[in-house]
Amino acid sequence: MDATIREKYQVVIGLEVHAQLLTESKAYSSDSAEFGMMPNTNLSVITLAHPGTLPRINKRVVEMAVKMGLATNCEITRYNVYARKNYFYPDLPKGYQLTQDKTPICTGGHLVVKNAEGNDSRIGITRIHMEEDAGKSMHLPGEVETLVDYNRAGVPLIEIVSEPDMRDSTEAYNYLQEVRRLVRYLEICDGNMEEGSFRCDANVSVMLKGADKFGMKVEVKNMNSFRNVQRAIEHEVERQIEIIEAGGTVVGETRGFDANTGTTSSQRTKETMNDYRYFPEPDLPPLIIEKEWLNRIKETMPSLPQVLYNRFVNEFGLPEYDASVLTDTKEVALYFEELCKHTANYKAASNWVMGPVKSYLNELQLHMNDFPLQPQTIADLIALIDSNKVSHSVASKKIYPYLLENPGKTPHQVAEEQNLLQESDSSSLQQVVAEVLAENPKKVAEYKAGKQSLVGMFMGEIMKKTKGKADPKVANKLLRDGLNA
Repeated sequence: MDATIREKYQVVIGLEVHAQLLTESKAYSSDSAEFGMMPNTNLSVITLAHPGTLPRINKRVVEMAVKMGLATNCEITRYNVYARKNYFYPDLPKGYQLTQDKTPICTGGHLVVKNAEGNDSRIGITRIHMEEDAGKSMHLPGEVETLVDYNRAGVPLIEIVSEPDMRDSTEAYNYLQEVRRLVRYLEICDGNMEEGSFRCDANVSVMLKGADKFGMKVEVKNMNSFRNVQRAIEHEVERQIEIIEAGGTVVGETRGFDANTGTTSSQRTKETMNDYRYFPEPDLPPLIIEKEWLNRIKETMPSLPQVLYNRFVNEFGLPEYDASVLTDTKEVALYFEELCKHTANYKAASNWVMGPVKSYLNELQLHMNDFPLQPQTIADLIALIDSNKVSHSVASKKIYPYLLENPGKTPHQVAEEQNLLQESDSSSLQQVVAEVLAENPKKVAEYKAGKQSLVGMFMGEIMKKTKGKADPKVANKLLRDGLNA
């Protein structure tokens, strides 16, 4: 699309995120919520909605929803009424969905994310409400029948609905990343889009810049990765602009995204709220969140990524890039935070965690909790370098790999056992420098004639004679003093 045409329009985006909660049982029954079981095994008469069965509120679902509300700066609704959302679900046995309508458990929050220019952007959270998931319809290759797996029916969800505050696909991508990071920090959802436990629908519209009314909203579904969310939004923006430029009208509808073609296609006309015929759920009593219970939930809240990010930048003096990488996952952030309790060299600590530590984990596809070295060990390794007892090269290439295989030892023990401690005694190094200069009179003359690059050659000879144990700073000073004498 021509850039001048695109520039005429303002993009408006809102996201609806469904996060499947990490409970052992379903939202309104004791049936297992475990993923990956054989089809139609996590069932009971309650999930199947047999006559005479009654749902029951899962307390853990409420606690997890409240945590997400607190993490997104929401107001927590103290008096909650459940609702029936009437809609044809072929894979939800009741024929309706248990959800919340008039009293969502969390309202009026916000998140701060980076926009396309790298500046902070405040994205409003309209509501977070609790509901249950539907089952899964399956179509096997070569067969015309639709098979239904009811295992997922009744699995608890929270739906996080944003305000239409995002103005480009990058902002939407960053917002979605932040929501996933939060649910993982809170340990309420695994954030796995590929398995469908973290799903996103995008509401996209365009309007001429300066207009005072939003354009017609189109909902896009079937996006199974963060990149595909971005691709779907970009395609939909261009599609809508082309329709308007051609004199047409954008139709309010639900469209599916095809990852293979990068395009969207119409699925159905967009429903209105009246189509769902919400009414209060008669089988569940109102849920009252007492102040004491809310306070107990607040006490269990972990340090959140934005808090840790600000601490790493403002208290530890780290670059924003470092803080962003370190807070990407909760376990890495907490490991780094613990490491900084044992060293004041925060930048070195950051470099070790982002470099050798993460490389080791990625190479072996391990979780941070599986890393064999305690933060104290990395701090001791940093201290060895800072005290000039070993070089960074020796620490990273010799001591660190040895420690990974022998985590019970300390860095100093390994340095001593492997004879790796640097020689920093000036008198002994002075003799080595004198020997190197005496053995290379022509090179000394070339240096004095202006060939300053020969310093590296001389340092190499010193390192050979000391088997790499010479303190580079001390040796370099003695060498330059000798050359300039």
